[in-house]
Amino acid sequence: MGFLKKHKIVLFRVAGSLMLLVGFVVHFWLTPKEAYTENELAALNVARMEAKVAGGSGTSSSKKAQPDGTKYVEELKNFQAKQMKYLTIGAMIFGVGFLGYSFVRKKEEE
Repeated sequence: MGFLKKHKIVLFRVAGSLMLLVGFVVHFWLTPKEAYTENELAALNVARMEAKVAGGSGTSSSKKAQPDGTKYVEELKNFQAKQMKYLTIGAMIFGVGFLGYSFVRKKEEE
């Protein structure tokens, strides 16, 4: 416990810097890219080939037989994006809080 009290300022500064760094790295790493990924291109190609093979009349009966999962996938992606956004905002706020607290001067009691 004495170690924590003795090095409290250094620990708060290190924790704050680390949380800010993690927040910025995660934010810029996960920002959406403008281009399609390889998986999305492959899925588009497969969907195009399936539509070409099935023809015009066969697609409606096969679509009714299978439930459409794209709505759920899009909702999941949106939810995950919101989670990551809130996580990075929280990490940055805590990082600034720790850094700010470490620089506040306290009156020493004698």
